[in-house]
Amino acid sequence: MKIYDAVVIGSGAAGLFCAGHIAGQGKSVAIIEKNEKVGRKLMITGKGRCNVTNMCDQNKLIESLTKNKKFMYSAFASFDAYDTFDFFESRGVPLKVERGNRVFPVSDRAVDIVDCLYKFIKDQNVIIINNTATKLETENGIITAVVLQNGEKVYCKNTVIATGGKSYPKTGSTGDGYLFAKSLGHSIIKPIGSLVPVNIAEGAAAECQGLSLKNTAISVEDTKSGKIIYKDFGEMLFTHFGLSGPIILSASAHMREKENSRYKIHIDLKPALDSQKLDSRILRDFSENSNKILSNSLTKLLPFKLIPAIIKYSGLKPDLVVNQITKEQRERLVSALKDFCFTVTSLRDVSEAIVTSGGVDCNEIEPKTMRSKIVNNLYFAGEVIDVDAYTGGFNLQIAFSTAYAAANAIRKEK
Repeated sequence: MKIYDAVVIGSGAAGLFCAGHIAGQGKSVAIIEKNEKVGRKLMITGKGRCNVTNMCDQNKLIESLTKNKKFMYSAFASFDAYDTFDFFESRGVPLKVERGNRVFPVSDRAVDIVDCLYKFIKDQNVIIINNTATKLETENGIITAVVLQNGEKVYCKNTVIATGGKSYPKTGSTGDGYLFAKSLGHSIIKPIGSLVPVNIAEGAAAECQGLSLKNTAISVEDTKSGKIIYKDFGEMLFTHFGLSGPIILSASAHMREKENSRYKIHIDLKPALDSQKLDSRILRDFSENSNKILSNSLTKLLPFKLIPAIIKYSGLKPDLVVNQITKEQRERLVSALKDFCFTVTSLRDVSEAIVTSGGVDCNEIEPKTMRSKIVNNLYFAGEVIDVDAYTGGFNLQIAFSTAYAAANAIRKEK
C-alpha cells in the first residue's frame, strides 16, 4: 500500500508551488485535481497575462492585506516577492515590472507561468491524480487518507488543502476546501467576494457601458459614518450593471458592511486639475467653439460616450449654445466633472470576484507553518485561508508564501 509523505488537494498556484517544494527534499507527493489540466484559474488571472506578484518589500505586502495582517508576517518573511521573482526567472520565465510594481511574464502569457509550475512538479516527480476528493478519512484525530469520488483512497502522512475559494467556480474553485476543513472541526469565516465589481443605482453607468477610463481618481464614502473610507487612482470601467476595473475592485474590499446603498463612489474625472484650472480649460474650449452646442464642445475634454452622461448629471441641456452658458452653469459642469457620484446598491456575486474574502479561520492555523491547530497533519495554503489583499499581484504572493511555509514545515519532518 502506497503511503505518500504528502497529498495536496488542488493544483492552483498554491497547490503546485507547495507540492513542488515538498517533493524537492525527496519526499513522495501526490496532487489530487478534479480538472483535466492544472492551473485553470492561473490561466485567466491578469486578463490572461498573470500578475505574478508585486515587486515590493515585506512592509508593503503587509499593507496590501485587507485583514489578518499579523497572520502573514512569518510567511512573507520566509518567502517574499523577490523570492517569487527569482523562482520564475531562474526557471526560464523572464519577468517584467510594470506600473504599480506589478510583475508579469515578458511574454504576457499566463500559460508560461502555468507551464513553469507544471514542469517544476514533474521534475520533482510529483504524481497528479485526476479525480475529485470527497472526504478526508481520519483515525485517532489524524488524517490517514483522502477518499476519491470513485471510492479509492489515497493514503498519506500529511494533507494540504489548497482548493482555492469560491471565485471563478468554472475553474474548479467551488468551496470544497471549506467543507473538508469544517468536517474536521475548523471554523469557516463566511466567504464573500473581494475585489469584485459593484452594482450601481444610477443609470448613467449603463449608458457609458464599455467605456474604460485611465488616470481617474475615486473616493468611497460610507454614508452611515459620513467618512471617506478609501481613495485610489488609476483605471476603471463602466458596465451594464455598474462599475468595474482595478480601482473599483480594490475599493470593493473596503465595503465590508453589506447594507444596500450604504456606499457612494465619487469619481474625479480630471484629478490633475483643480476646479479653477478646470474652469479655465473649459473656458478655453468654449472660446474655440462659441457657436456650437454644449454636447459638441466637450469632445477634447471627455470621451464621446461620457459626454451625454456628464451633461445630464450637471443638470444642463445638451443643446445649450456655448456662448450663452452662464458662469453658474459652467460651475455646475466643473462640479460634475470633479464629483461624478454613484450609489452602490450591492457587490456582485462571489463567483465574479477575483478573490474570496473569508475561509478557514486564521486563529486555527499556525502562521509560521500553515499547520492546523486542530488536526496535527493538516495544512492549508492559498485562498482557502481567510486572508486576501488588493489587486496588483498581492493575492498570488499570498498563495506562494503560504504554500512555501506549509511545504517547508512538511519537508523538515523526519
